[in-house]
Amino acid sequence: MTERADVVVIGMGPGGEHVAGELAADGLDVIGIEANLVGGECPYYGCIPSKMMIRAADALAEARRVNEVAGRAEVQPDLAPAAKRIRDEATTDWDDQIAADRFTEKGGRLIRGRARLVAPRTVEVGDEQIQARRAVVLNTGTSPAIPPIDGLDQVPYWTNRDAVRTTRAPESMIVLGGGPIGLEFAQVFARFGTRVSVVEAADRLLPGEEPAASEVIAQAFRAEGIEVLTGDGVASVRSDSQGIRVQVGARELVAERLLVAAGRDTGLGRLGLDAYGLDTSARTLDVDRFCRVLGVDGGPVEGLYAIGDVTGKGPFTHMSMYQAEIALAHLRGDESLDAEYHAVPRVTFTDPEVGVVGMSEAQARKQAVPVRSTSVQVPTSARGWIHGVSNDGVITLVAHAESGMLLGATSVGPRGGEVLGLLTLAVQQRLPVHALTRMIYAYPTFHRAVLDAAKQWLAEG
Repeated sequence: MTERADVVVIGMGPGGEHVAGELAADGLDVIGIEANLVGGECPYYGCIPSKMMIRAADALAEARRVNEVAGRAEVQPDLAPAAKRIRDEATTDWDDQIAADRFTEKGGRLIRGRARLVAPRTVEVGDEQIQARRAVVLNTGTSPAIPPIDGLDQVPYWTNRDAVRTTRAPESMIVLGGGPIGLEFAQVFARFGTRVSVVEAADRLLPGEEPAASEVIAQAFRAEGIEVLTGDGVASVRSDSQGIRVQVGARELVAERLLVAAGRDTGLGRLGLDAYGLDTSARTLDVDRFCRVLGVDGGPVEGLYAIGDVTGKGPFTHMSMYQAEIALAHLRGDESLDAEYHAVPRVTFTDPEVGVVGMSEAQARKQAVPVRSTSVQVPTSARGWIHGVSNDGVITLVAHAESGMLLGATSVGPRGGEVLGLLTLAVQQRLPVHALTRMIYAYPTFHRAVLDAAKQWLAEG
């Protein structure tokens, strides 16, 4: 059977749901297709539930710090309240009916199933084909990537989806992957009493960030009793009556649970991109400034848009929503809004938090951009000194060596993600570093360390 619609949206994660819902509210005939949960990874397995767990774990850490700064406190970790909150508030027990109704009440039609492109503007779901009169929007997101490790498919490993569903912290855990997802969960479970080892094949944690940020986090983890193993990948995995055994270099680690947090898979090879003459082996899709997919000739493919993780611009909910607004405007005939990606912010919600925007020094040098960087330690600032316990952090500025324009920044600290707001604005507006020295900073605040870093950058020049 063949149906027709004005617009077909494949993948009803945050961005896809927004585009589909707004166009349906405009009066267009819109079909949204979702193979899993309407709302996507963020509310059910990603941003919301994981940060609820982090909030609970941070509360435990702060309670333990009472003994160092304010008296005595006894802490008895229990994951059950956080697990209940996740089910009650974040995901309604992994039932997406509220989100589905939110879309259909705007006039959209929802089809559940896995979609595949079979011809330009033609989508197949099961035995049904849908032809889009105007456009197809791809927002298929990602799923946990499972590395090809010997024996991994024979053991009951967890991904982030299993981790947020648990109601009990395991006695021990091995985390495979030292990126944001792995580190956030490693610290959460450690604070709930789990003995945790983190394994990262690269030579440092958070290998995509500035080395100074990696070092702060590694030191913080070791101080909390989390074992950090870098520079060796996992050779093999097996399980027996003692638990899951992971071979890392010459060592064999044993734990009750293995959490695989080794990146994300876009799964574009299953989408039928050859229907548009696109590379079916591509990991991401190139898009233009209006989020139209670019073809092999470099020009936009007629009637095909992509937003979110599959564009490779950043696997973040805020990126999906940003691109959704751009694609939505263009579909409405408005070309006044277009995409810029020079100031994309991201936060790893460890304690301390790691906020990053724009280019790292290594990225700038790889692109032959002349840069200078400088770093100041958060504990040397007035607020850092006042904060005392758990005040680890660093502010790093990366700026053009000649013009002084701020190209990137890193904010690690107790409020690193919030301090990032100031730095994101500066990078977005292409401000020179000296402009950061001409502001009045509230005293004493964490973001005042930005002033120290800016003055130091200028002094070192």
